[in-house]
Amino acid sequence: MTALDDADVTAPPPVVPSAPVAQEGVLGRGYRALSIGIVTVVLLIAFEATAVGTAMPVAARDLDGVSLYAFAFSGYFTTSLFGMVLAGQWADRSGPLGPVAAGIGAFAAGLVLAGTATDMWLFIAGRAVQGLGGGLVIVALYVVVSRAYPERLRPAIMAAFAASWVVPSIVGPLASGAVTEHLGWRWVFLGIPVLVVLPLALALPQVRQRAGGAPEGATAHPLDRRRIRLAFGISVGAGLLQYAAQDLRPLSLLPGVAGAALLVPSVLGLLPPGTYRAVRGLPSVVLLRGIAAGSFIAAESFVPLMLVTQRGLSPTMAGFSLAAGGATWALGSWLQSRPRLEPYRERLVAGGMVLVAAAIAAAPSVLIDSVPVWTVAVAWGFGCLGMGLVISSTSVLLLQLSAPEQAGANSAALQISDGLSNVVLLAAGGAAFAALGGGAVGHGAVTGTSGAHPAAFAAVFLPMAVVALAGAWVATRLRAEPSPTTVA
Repeated sequence: MTALDDADVTAPPPVVPSAPVAQEGVLGRGYRALSIGIVTVVLLIAFEATAVGTAMPVAARDLDGVSLYAFAFSGYFTTSLFGMVLAGQWADRSGPLGPVAAGIGAFAAGLVLAGTATDMWLFIAGRAVQGLGGGLVIVALYVVVSRAYPERLRPAIMAAFAASWVVPSIVGPLASGAVTEHLGWRWVFLGIPVLVVLPLALALPQVRQRAGGAPEGATAHPLDRRRIRLAFGISVGAGLLQYAAQDLRPLSLLPGVAGAALLVPSVLGLLPPGTYRAVRGLPSVVLLRGIAAGSFIAAESFVPLMLVTQRGLSPTMAGFSLAAGGATWALGSWLQSRPRLEPYRERLVAGGMVLVAAAIAAAPSVLIDSVPVWTVAVAWGFGCLGMGLVISSTSVLLLQLSAPEQAGANSAALQISDGLSNVVLLAAGGAAFAALGGGAVGHGAVTGTSGAHPAAFAAVFLPMAVVALAGAWVATRLRAEPSPTTVA
């Protein structure tokens, strides 16, 4: 739910459309087709993002790839990092039409590839293609908003983007579970490319008309080849580290070392100096975003698998355990926006991280048969409330701490921290899961017996809870040190 809320765009001055009436709204005649088209695209991406977790345990089991379970999530995040940077460069140079069309095409192609996969590695490849497309679309749609809508209408369309994540967060896991049970997990992936045809037909002509090409009077920006190289280095390095973490053989040290050699300098080149030392101010804001997103997503990815294999829930019921999170996340986002709470923002963020840590720590309690399974639903509702407080607040603080000419680069750093942390912590969680025999849990589910490796799940959740708790300390360092005053 974070990416489309906060995607980085350094957009040129908007092109003021001439056709619409001055007081027309986002659903007025002049903007209706564009608004419906791009919001529906966001809605479908959000639905896929929230639904895939419910179908994933069945897909991994059927493809005999439970040991590679984390790859199916991190593959998406890895390639989306590169897609985001590429889309920003592409859109600034020649307009958002190209990355929008290419991104939706790649996203749909990845869905088809994943939905027709005959083995787990092909499925992971499909997820990686999806990630590239998703990264392109995320940034390009925000460039569309900046160019096609006047300033007075942008808050409304951005609110529509955010709202597009709430309903899928609640309905997506349930719908995905029902489709998985009655039609098969493949239709969770194969159904969406058909649905995207209509919004694409509505949006692309409007994007071409209102936001195509470079803005009038503006000089085309050259590609920043250094940033693209660094983004590519992050993607390849993160992928190699993920492979090494999952393989756990001596030979895997080679790709692991190569991945680190690519990843570390690329990260240092794209994130603010002092990020990983939690320097007060902007570096700590960027670091906290990664800690929150990475620990939560890495844990959430294993919740449906744990409930299906260890407690025998159906995919629908496993998805239901996450359904309330969309509403509580939205509540947390709303609470942090209240003006009265602004003086207490750091306390809100620290409290949010405590909620996240507590939710992650409580989730594996259902590995004990006497603990009711609804414990996860309650815990995850509180965890999502904490995430709503933290994710929105980090975006607000980032803009407060950024000079106008640095807002774009700093927003990119926030997104990179978010996505990279997802990949790295999923790799760590996946390695622990595989090392403790997690790859065998699917066989118990197939035969109807309980899974034999509950410790594999505990090895994912408990370290992530510790990481989230560390984020509560980082939340005390979000304000920059006051500059010393000169004594006369």
